[in-house]
Amino acid sequence: MSEAVADRPQGTSGEVFRAFLKLGLTSFGGPIAHLGYFRDELVVRRKWIDEAGYGDLVALCQFLPGPASSQVGFALGLLRGGPLGALAAWTAFTLPSALLLIAFAMAATAFGGPAGSGLLHGLKIVAVAVVAQAVWGMAKSLTPDRERAGIALAAVLIVVFSATAISQIGAIALGGIAGLLLCRNGPAATTGHLSFRVSRRFGAFCLAAFLLLLALLPVLASIAGVQGLSLFDAFYRAGSLVFGGGHVVLPLLQTEVVDRGWVSAGDFLAGYGAAQAVPGPLFTFAAYLGAVSGPAPNSFLGAAIALVAIFLPGFLLLLGALPFWDHFRRRPLAQAAMRGANAAVVGILGAALYSPVWTSAILEPRDFALALTGFVLLVVWKTPPWIVVALLAAGGMGLALL
Repeated sequence: MSEAVADRPQGTSGEVFRAFLKLGLTSFGGPIAHLGYFRDELVVRRKWIDEAGYGDLVALCQFLPGPASSQVGFALGLLRGGPLGALAAWTAFTLPSALLLIAFAMAATAFGGPAGSGLLHGLKIVAVAVVAQAVWGMAKSLTPDRERAGIALAAVLIVVFSATAISQIGAIALGGIAGLLLCRNGPAATTGHLSFRVSRRFGAFCLAAFLLLLALLPVLASIAGVQGLSLFDAFYRAGSLVFGGGHVVLPLLQTEVVDRGWVSAGDFLAGYGAAQAVPGPLFTFAAYLGAVSGPAPNSFLGAAIALVAIFLPGFLLLLGALPFWDHFRRRPLAQAAMRGANAAVVGILGAALYSPVWTSAILEPRDFALALTGFVLLVVWKTPPWIVVALLAAGGMGLALL
């Protein structure tokens, strides 16, 4: 482990919980926006990890199946507070939205009227400002020369002209190859950014556990005929097969719960609409589905089963990859590849800034003015993100009532 990382003070699980609870209460806008919130709070303000290490971590989590933003948060909690810190980060970031969606499932109500729709639209505009801030900050540090700026632009073109989840993985892979060819003469990257103290033996155990659960759970659920085990299997399988962000899980979940008759199509769509109104990861939609599913277990127990099952495979894969990833990226050629891959991540974020973030939020000039206000508050005035969330949500309501 490098001296820079060795000297970085370690925190407590309580500190990690408080930091991620704040993020869980204020991080609106989906996984791309979450990465912007994480960067502002944990890289820029708290300095838990440097910019290059954060870029490496984002690139790794983009490669793996599962909820990328939650995987990044889990890893940051592990880095700061060890295993308990990782658990604290996931719990604090996930709990607010999960509880809100469970409450929605129990109440079966949704936002209505101009004020409610304006609030939801204001939260979408928040995402524009947050993602723009993330792209701006990461571009300055990760694409400082022509070569890496060109790689970022190529990543934008790949994602835009091949609008599939696999295109993001391909863009990062091609960015790494381009880095090998174009970025060898850059300054040596400081090693040790991702020293998580996860042994190779434990990493291999996690990879084996991921594969065994994926293969054995359907068999066990079929033999046992226990609904709780079938519920766990359905959400574990959905979480194992997701590339490209939380929204990709929706068709998988629809196949697992609607086609089986556990959740009606109307309830499924209502829950998805509510999931857009809450902060935190979209994967907490699973808590809503577990709560409304039938037969039992449902309610709080069903929500807990679904929630743990859908996050577990992504975390097992992350823990399995971390020890090997760190060794790989210490090599000089690997450092060149990571320069290219990090530049590609900037390009992917830039493409996401336009679609779906911009296209779903900026519908008229007044929306643009509100988003620009949020961007200036974040970048120039250094306003805390939760204040920007509150202001822009109120602004969205105000615009809807005019």
